[in-house]
Amino acid sequence: MRVIECKDHGIQSRHVSANACKVIERLQQAGHAAYIVGGSIRDLLLGHRPKDFDVATSATPEQVRELMRNARLIGRRFRLAHVRFGREIIEVATFRGNGSEDSEHREVDQGRLIRDNVYGTEPEDAERRDFTINALMYDPATETIRDHVDGYEDVRARRLRLIGDPVTRYREDPVRLLRAIRFMVKLDLTMEPATAGPMVSMAPLLGEIPPARLFDEILKLFLSGCAWPTYQALVRQALWKELFPDLFPDPAQPPPLVEQALKNTDDRVARGLPVTPGFLFAAFLWQRVKARADQLIAAGMAPVDALAEAGEEAMAAQARQVAIHRRFSTMSKEIWCMQPRFEKRRGKRALRLINERRFRAAYDFLLLRVLEEPELEELAQWWTRIQEVDNEEKHRMVQPGGKGRKRRRPRKRKAVQ
Repeated sequence: MRVIECKDHGIQSRHVSANACKVIERLQQAGHAAYIVGGSIRDLLLGHRPKDFDVATSATPEQVRELMRNARLIGRRFRLAHVRFGREIIEVATFRGNGSEDSEHREVDQGRLIRDNVYGTEPEDAERRDFTINALMYDPATETIRDHVDGYEDVRARRLRLIGDPVTRYREDPVRLLRAIRFMVKLDLTMEPATAGPMVSMAPLLGEIPPARLFDEILKLFLSGCAWPTYQALVRQALWKELFPDLFPDPAQPPPLVEQALKNTDDRVARGLPVTPGFLFAAFLWQRVKARADQLIAAGMAPVDALAEAGEEAMAAQARQVAIHRRFSTMSKEIWCMQPRFEKRRGKRALRLINERRFRAAYDFLLLRVLEEPELEELAQWWTRIQEVDNEEKHRMVQPGGKGRKRRRPRKRKAVQ
């Protein structure tokens, strides 16, 4: 093990969570080893602001709960303690060991780790983590970093390297394939050849991962401000087609609408604006939805109804790979179904459309469609202008020929005898 002093690593204590330090102090006072671990140390070394701080300790989850009244135990696959301080939660995990596959606390299925509550030592815990840059341990009491796997040098070299045999580690948990892409792109790292080598051949293993878990990984991949380079990296490593099969003829050359949607998402993240996966899923699945809707319209179905049915079919098919939460799939379908309504520019319906909750997202989607359907340019410009003018001009714009329609007089009812 290598110990890196504060004067060498440069992490300043004020950048470390005070609550995480409280947890560690309590554990160490009780005679347990305890350190801040994982991505927070990596991020501090790379100059990023950590989003959370995790703790690893020699104490069991039950011992953590006995020491801290604000702790509760969670998890089946990995037993953990969550220690709550207001809105901040410090996740505390017991050091993991290697164990054997026939252990009652460890469950392995064809190389994939299903359940693992085998406790171990500090070095074993470091060696069981996925990437070397995530295996560093920081002791706030001495302000030192403890490095068992040469992760410190990998951070300094901006190198991404799996701990252990890459084939074995990917087979244990295929989600590591996606994590490798995310860390490489987000942190601007170079992937070690041995870590990158098996990725293409092992990409089909993602089919063994529950669709709900893949959805969570999708959010991390595409909503962190690096959506477009992440997409390109997923395509290069044959991972995109395992997540979204058969969407585009050539994923290496995605539709202009999809490419721009990803770039716009990155721009919004950079400017601190909100982003939603519902919009991205609307872009990803649009070609499939539009093709099916065109078939239904040709068969006599109304455009909005055709888009609604096509959207349901597309979401149901996609759910076999990635389970999209209902609130996001609903948003995507609302965006699609509002597209034909943009063609109705006369009367009160146009003004009502502007005030609907999904109008802005649907309008942004219309602008993206212009990239593939230039004939929509004039329509998009009209909807851009009506948002910029005053109310009087708005009403003039929605009148046929610039004139208001005559109001139909109500028919007089005959008196009832």
